[in-house]
Amino acid sequence: MSKEKFELEFLVNASAKIIYQCLSTPSGLSEWFADDVNIRDDVFTFIWEGTEESAKILTRKKDEFVKYQWMENFEAGEKTFFEIRIHIDALTKELALIVTDFAEPEDVEDAKLLWESQIDALRHVLGS
Repeated sequence: MSKEKFELEFLVNASAKIIYQCLSTPSGLSEWFADDVNIRDDVFTFIWEGTEESAKILTRKKDEFVKYQWMENFEAGEKTFFEIRIHIDALTKELALIVTDFAEPEDVEDAKLLWESQIDALRHVLGS
């Protein structure tokens, strides 16, 4: 069964520079995404309550986006990834995070709820 791509958008009241730090550095990610985060050779190791998952950073552009792929998917040759893009509306100047991710069709709703929870944690860290 192939994974289904989905996209979510979240308004966040913070600067692109600060958000980018929270998305792309071990210290920033450990504030909201995982209990602890380590990096070695563009591979981030995320630690949650004793379990570890590693993700390779595929590409990034300062203050704009970061794209990761879970190592198990990378090693399996899958084309899946998760990306967090910073979008600033030209008219309103509102900043939104656009999250793109993949999940098994039966897990998409749970994955969306997890992202909502994670972004709420990010908002809390940012005070927004």
